[in-house]
Amino acid sequence: MKRGNLVWAALAAAAVVATAVAVPAGADKSAGETVDRADAAAPTVRFATFNASLNREAPGQLVRDLSTTDNPQARKAAEVLQRVRPDVVLINEFDYVLKNKAADLFRKNYLEVGQEGAKPIRYRYAYTAPVNTGVPTGFDLDRDGSTTGPGDAHGFGDFKGQYGMLVLSRYPIDAAKARTFQKFLWKDMPGAVLPDDPETDAPADWYSAEQLDVLRLSSKSHWDLPIKVGKSTVHFLVSHPTPPVFDGPEDRNGTRNHDEIRFWADYLTPGKDGYIYDDKGRRGGLKPGSWFVVAGDLNADPLDGDSVEAAVRQVLDAPRVQDPKPTSEGGVVAAEEQGGINAEHRGDPALDTGDFDDTSPGNLRSDYVLPSRGLPVRGAGVFWPTPQEELSRLNDTSDHHLVWVDVKRR
Repeated sequence: MKRGNLVWAALAAAAVVATAVAVPAGADKSAGETVDRADAAAPTVRFATFNASLNREAPGQLVRDLSTTDNPQARKAAEVLQRVRPDVVLINEFDYVLKNKAADLFRKNYLEVGQEGAKPIRYRYAYTAPVNTGVPTGFDLDRDGSTTGPGDAHGFGDFKGQYGMLVLSRYPIDAAKARTFQKFLWKDMPGAVLPDDPETDAPADWYSAEQLDVLRLSSKSHWDLPIKVGKSTVHFLVSHPTPPVFDGPEDRNGTRNHDEIRFWADYLTPGKDGYIYDDKGRRGGLKPGSWFVVAGDLNADPLDGDSVEAAVRQVLDAPRVQDPKPTSEGGVVAAEEQGGINAEHRGDPALDTGDFDDTSPGNLRSDYVLPSRGLPVRGAGVFWPTPQEELSRLNDTSDHHLVWVDVKRR
């Protein structure tokens, strides 16, 4: 074990989970407050995930929108980040554009410009890469009579890169050692939960052998990004599994969601990771003793919603994972005021991160930041202000709310 990791381990025994609030301690609450936590003296590192819904309907549209400084949605998304001030953040549903062009515009025109009195925030490092959305398979995967629709791509999308992913960091990203798993085939996962055609007697036969020979597991991608925090490395393990809806009784999206989540559970568990290969052909999962944070919109709630039963529990219950259970008061108020199916949910509404249709599926916990065991957690929360708070005007930025976790560093 490297010296930096020994320091992290020495801190583990003192781990304490702080009480979550709508705006986390250390966040930028006013225009005059100066907060810069990404330096050698910072006691914690704030990891976050935020499905910002910055996807667009056509290629090039996101670049056009971010080329200005007055796109209302981008301004709100930037303000959320400026208020919470994560050090490392995954942004889901951010269309992929070559050479980080959209990411650079978002940083320059929105994040580095104070929004509504919030202090600007600078992310020196950005990582994005191709995803499977809109990449054609050549097959009629959804059986609608066409082979060129968004449901026939490796990941649902009207064009290549729609609903992509972006990681922004105030700490260096070791891009040379990053691992991507965009092209890993679903069939190569042992015991894959493949969808079944209910009209036949054969099991798991929605997709033909020819289709399975090309169909990838990731609806977007899975990335392992080493983040250099002082002398230590923390692997930021990010993804955005397909939502377990928008299909039929074959449950092709629900089964895929299950296995996209299972990928990380196996990647983190020695003895279960041997089948995994990355886009460069390197095999195996994360080395034992490595520190990590799993993050993303996993589109699965442990108790409610439409995901395959226990899908997200695969990673929540993985031996090397801890769940800080970030909460908000806003989620509780929303569930009470919106009613509907929320009244029938078994899960704690304080844990909800997504504000969805109140008839079905209701508000759910779908976004996660899960540190490895041994990383001392110092705080966790969901940015979901109550209606009485001034920042509640940001609640409609997306149907998802930003989730953050602070872990103590050396």
